[in-house]
Amino acid sequence: MSGGRNECLIVIDWGTSNFRAFLVDAASGEVRDSRRSASGLRALEQSEFPHYCASQIDDWRDGGGAASGAEGGAGSGVEKVPTYLSGMVGSKRGWFEAPQLELPVSTADLADNVVAAPRLDNVWIVPGVKQVASEHVDVMRGEEVQAFGALALAGVESADCCLPGTHSKWVHLEDGRMRDFTTVMTGELYHAVRFHTLPGEPARDDAPFDPAAFRLGLSRAGCPGGVMHALFEARSRHLYAGLAAEQVGSFLSGVLIGEEVRAMRQARPGIETVRLIGAASLRESYTLALETAGIAVEAIDSDRATLAGVTAIAARHASRR
Repeated sequence: MSGGRNECLIVIDWGTSNFRAFLVDAASGEVRDSRRSASGLRALEQSEFPHYCASQIDDWRDGGGAASGAEGGAGSGVEKVPTYLSGMVGSKRGWFEAPQLELPVSTADLADNVVAAPRLDNVWIVPGVKQVASEHVDVMRGEEVQAFGALALAGVESADCCLPGTHSKWVHLEDGRMRDFTTVMTGELYHAVRFHTLPGEPARDDAPFDPAAFRLGLSRAGCPGGVMHALFEARSRHLYAGLAAEQVGSFLSGVLIGEEVRAMRQARPGIETVRLIGAASLRESYTLALETAGIAVEAIDSDRATLAGVTAIAARHASRR
C-alpha cells in the first residue's frame, strides 16, 4: 500500500445503540479521526450494514481518495486500509455472525478467529466469547476487546475488570487469558424500574446525579427483604422519609449498582482492585459504589480500551496473513 495506508487501521465499535469509528495510527495508537452516530443495530436492517459502513469510512479506507462503493473497489488492485469491527455487529442480528469462542480465550485466539465481513474488502469482524457450563452460561460481544485492551494499557497479564452498562460485565483475566466473566443486567433493570414501575414514577424526568441519594441506595443493598424490597423503598421513602422526586433516580441507581457490587464481591471474595472500563458518566457512580465496598478502582476510558484491544488483535491477525 502507498500514501501511508499501511500505517493506518480503522477500528469500529458497533453496538445495539451506537456506531463509533476511529482512524488509528497502527504504530502509535494515535487517533487521527473519529466518527460517531446513533445508527446501531436497532436503527438498521441487516442488508444495510455494508452500505452504512462504507458511507462512513470509505474515504479513510482509500487513504483520503475517492469513495469506492459498497463492493470495496473490487478489481482496483489497491488494498484497502484494514478495518476491524467489534461488538453486537457480529451477532446473528448484526451484519454477519462471528463465532463466540469458549473460555479460556486470549488475544491471539480472537485474532485467529476473525471473520471477513461480506461485501467489503479487508473488513474483519472480531469474535465474541461464551462460557457454557452447567452452573454458569454467559455470552459477550465487544467487552472482551475492551478487557484485553485494559491489560495492554496497564502492561499486566492479570486483572479483574468491571465494564458497566446496559448489561454490565465482570471479567477475570489471568496470565493473558480471559478465564471467567459474569453479566449483570443492572442498566436495563434501572431503565425498566425507572420508567415502568410505580416506585420509579417520580424519576421519569431527568435529574442530576445526587451522591447522597445514591449512597442511601447503596446502603440498602443486602438489606432484609432483599433487592426487591429495597427498590420499593424508593416509593415509601419518597412518601414518608424525605426522598425528593429528583433524588429517586439516584436512589434506585444506588440500590441496583450496590446490589451488583455486593453480589460480585460475594462471588469473588479475592477482588481487591478493579479496572473500571467505561465512559466518565458511568465511572462516577461505579467508583463510588466500589470504593464504598472497599475495592480500589483504576479507571480506563472505554474508547482507549477498545482501541488498545483491537490494535493488539489486528497486529496478530496481520502477522498471520
